[in-house]
Amino acid sequence: MRALLSVYDKTGVVDLAEGLVGLGWELVSSGGTATAIAAAGLPVVEVAAVTGAPEMLGGRVKTLHPKIHGGILADRSNPDHLADLEAREITPIDLVVANLYPFSSDPGIELIDIGGPTMVRAAAKNHAHVGIVVDPSAYGDVLAELRADGALSDVTRKRLARAAFAHTAAYDAAIVAWFDDEDGASDPLPSTLNLAAQRVQDLRYGENPHQVGARYRQAGERSWWDDATQHGGKELSYLNLYDAEAAWRLVHELGDGPAAVVIKHANPCGAAVADDLTDAYRLAHECDTVSAFGGIVAVNRPLPVSLAEALAPVFTEVVIAPGYEDGALEVLAARKNLRILEAQPPGPPGLQVRTIDGGFLVQTPDPVTVDRSVWTVPTKRHPTDEEWRDVDLAWRLVARVGSNAIVLVKDGQAVGIGAGQQNRRDAGRIAADKADGRARGGAYASDAFFPFPDGLDGAVEAGAAVVIQPGGAMRDEDVVAAADEQGLAMVLTGERHFRH
Repeated sequence: MRALLSVYDKTGVVDLAEGLVGLGWELVSSGGTATAIAAAGLPVVEVAAVTGAPEMLGGRVKTLHPKIHGGILADRSNPDHLADLEAREITPIDLVVANLYPFSSDPGIELIDIGGPTMVRAAAKNHAHVGIVVDPSAYGDVLAELRADGALSDVTRKRLARAAFAHTAAYDAAIVAWFDDEDGASDPLPSTLNLAAQRVQDLRYGENPHQVGARYRQAGERSWWDDATQHGGKELSYLNLYDAEAAWRLVHELGDGPAAVVIKHANPCGAAVADDLTDAYRLAHECDTVSAFGGIVAVNRPLPVSLAEALAPVFTEVVIAPGYEDGALEVLAARKNLRILEAQPPGPPGLQVRTIDGGFLVQTPDPVTVDRSVWTVPTKRHPTDEEWRDVDLAWRLVARVGSNAIVLVKDGQAVGIGAGQQNRRDAGRIAADKADGRARGGAYASDAFFPFPDGLDGAVEAGAAVVIQPGGAMRDEDVVAAADEQGLAMVLTGERHFRH
């Protein structure tokens, strides 16, 4: 029996080689893999000795030879194939162990592997006769089966072949993504979308207990989820991750000061900025204490004991922070079901992908512009310096609330949020009702323009002093006139933020 070993990631390869030699296998290898095996005192035949052709083109051509690929691809049940092997003095290869250059680690032309994917695909195609192993974590199981049965079963070879094609598909997807990044400035949406992802986390269930859920990681990528530490609590569910992602991104969009958000069903039900992190959390929670029950809390500073003590009595599914001060974890850990996460800041958002029948809807991310130099104030009254602070926060928040959306903010605290309504007037009424008088003198933000002046009714009812909205409606002049009649200042951003 002959095995070909040619790996970039040499984790465990010497132990595998030793096990194969112990079973009487002949080893063929090349380059650094052959060097590592030989250094361990194990017999190994160099690929060049098999092919009769030394490496060339700086290593670009090593294994691309009939003596290698004939040995891999031969159908052992086909007499013509066997005759070809005999005529050309080619020894069959029964096991291929290969993994590819880590293209995503340092993308470039020289890390585009040619011989590796060719060997992997050849062995996977011929899995009826050849085993292909691309993952070092599989070495132990492969050796165990060879020791127990003398050969790999049809089921095992097929499973390994599937993993091999997934490996090369992910590799090619990473190369395509690199080309797309190179051309990203001219084409933010690539002509093809090559999705390759690995299941990395099984979840308790999907959105509902009768659904199955998991987290997948895009090939070659790493996210804050991969490095997050869970200090306590139950296993995470699908909705825990979905809501926690929304919370963690939002709290990092609220500026540089201490900030806290409470998320429920992917919508903010509370958010605040303050000079003290514990105060920020208390204000965020007070926005809507009913909706905060069973919510997700995220803060953008190490969480102190005082905040842990404020949070502990409230039923919360997940809390996320960049760290925990001494004593805080002990307070939170007393709530056995509370999932406590410590995480790094989220990375930049990528393309947004949703499934539809037969395909996907894809769009670029939705950045929120907070720039008073490009905003306009068409009303007679302009916001005061204190009002501008609330305007900025309200605009950041409303962009992350499901449409139609209205957000009321006063003194750095969200006090009323109306989310996911079919019309803007209802969203405004809900926000004003939740504010319950706390929004007087504050900011009233709308994620899209007001088609009619009655869209301001919620702002008037809540006692808001400033309205911020995109503008661009046919009746903008009527809406501005209505704002002037009510003594409201109005800010137009020119930027809509629908979120469905």
